[in-house]
Amino acid sequence: MRDRQAERRSESKIEILQAAWEVAGAEGLGGMTLRDVARKVGMQPPSLYSYYDSKSALYDAMFEQGCREFMAARGQVPLTGEPLADLKAVIRFFIDFCTENPTRYQLLYQRPIPGFEPSPESYAIAVEGLAALRAQLADVGISDPGALDLLTALSTGLADQQISNDPGGDRWTRLADEAVEMFYAHQTRSRKGE
Repeated sequence: MRDRQAERRSESKIEILQAAWEVAGAEGLGGMTLRDVARKVGMQPPSLYSYYDSKSALYDAMFEQGCREFMAARGQVPLTGEPLADLKAVIRFFIDFCTENPTRYQLLYQRPIPGFEPSPESYAIAVEGLAALRAQLADVGISDPGALDLLTALSTGLADQQISNDPGGDRWTRLADEAVEMFYAHQTRSRKGE
């Protein structure tokens, strides 16, 4: 039997999340208010609390949604089985994912909201994404934790530079393949002891 009330509640939560992203995109994550989000969906602010009991809970739902979007899209990245080509593809995807929605990038990969930490359940999705990259590196013999740190610093650095200094352009995103090649060459030499 259909539970129409549960369906309406789910639809309302999706609508609230969409409105939250729109408000955060216009006002900044820190400038987003529950009042503005409620107004955007045509709801009285106290009614919003029946869906999200705090601003932090709404941020957490946004974080979870962003992580799920990332994982779903990452799963669609075509891989060839050639280590360097596949690493380039994944890093290009990551940078494109970040630059297509700077607000989502800030929430997922920076710490723009004082005091906000994602719930363990939401954060577990982010950890899953990092584990996939770690496994991809391990498949080509790169297992040093520092290598993963270096690669994530390179990729988020390129995304951050692109968002900050050339929004809508490609000044930094076009450097992704070159950065991955340098990273891969360095890691390959390090493994050989050169």
